[in-house]
Amino acid sequence: MSTERRAPLDRQRVADTALKLLNEVGLDGLTLRAIARELDVKAPALYWHFKDKQALLDEMATEMYRRMIAGTSLDPGDTWRERLLKSNRGLRSSLLGYRDGAKVFSGSRFTSLVHAEQMEDNLRLFTAAGFTLAQAVRATGTTYLYTLGFVTEEQGVQPLPGERREGFDIDERARLMADFPLSAQAGAELFQDYDRHFEEGLALVVAGIEASYRVA
Repeated sequence: MSTERRAPLDRQRVADTALKLLNEVGLDGLTLRAIARELDVKAPALYWHFKDKQALLDEMATEMYRRMIAGTSLDPGDTWRERLLKSNRGLRSSLLGYRDGAKVFSGSRFTSLVHAEQMEDNLRLFTAAGFTLAQAVRATGTTYLYTLGFVTEEQGVQPLPGERREGFDIDERARLMADFPLSAQAGAELFQDYDRHFEEGLALVVAGIEASYRVA
C-alpha cells in the first residue's frame, strides 16, 4: 500500500497545474474537467476554490504576474521612458512563455495585491517626472494595452516560440493577394520578425506620449 501523500489541493496547486496544461492544450482546451483529471481529483473538488473558469483565469493571470516579477527589482534610477521599455519588454517575454498567454491575461482581474507595489512605484516615478496622475495612468495603461494586443496577435500566428499556425505562409499569402500588391508586400511586416516590430511599435507609443504630454 502506497504511503505517498499528495500535496493538498489549494488555489496555488490548481493554478500551477492549469498553467502547465495551458501549454499543452491551449485556452480552448483548458477545462475544469481536464485540470481535475490532471490533478487526479473529481471536477466538483475544484469548485471549492473557483466558482467558474473566469475565476480560475484570474488566478492564473495573478500567478503569471507573480512569476514575472519574482526576483526582479525596480531601478530607482530609471527614467520614465526606460521604465516603460523595461516593463513592457518583460510583460511580452512573460506572456510568450505560455500558449495563449495574452488571452489569459486579457480582461483578468488580479486576485491579490501582487501588482500594487510596482504600480505605486511606477506612478510615483511618473508624477515625479512631471506627469499628472491621470497622465501617468494613461501612459502606463496605453503601453500595457499595446503590448497585450501585440502579443495576442503574435500568438495567433505563433502560439509558442518556434511554432507557426497553418495559413500564415508569407509567400502563399502574397500569391493569393497578387492583385493587391501593397497589401501583399505588407504580409512581411504583419506576420514575421515580431521582435523588431514590437520594438518599433513600442518606440512609437513612447514618442507619442512624450509629444502629447510634453514631459522631459
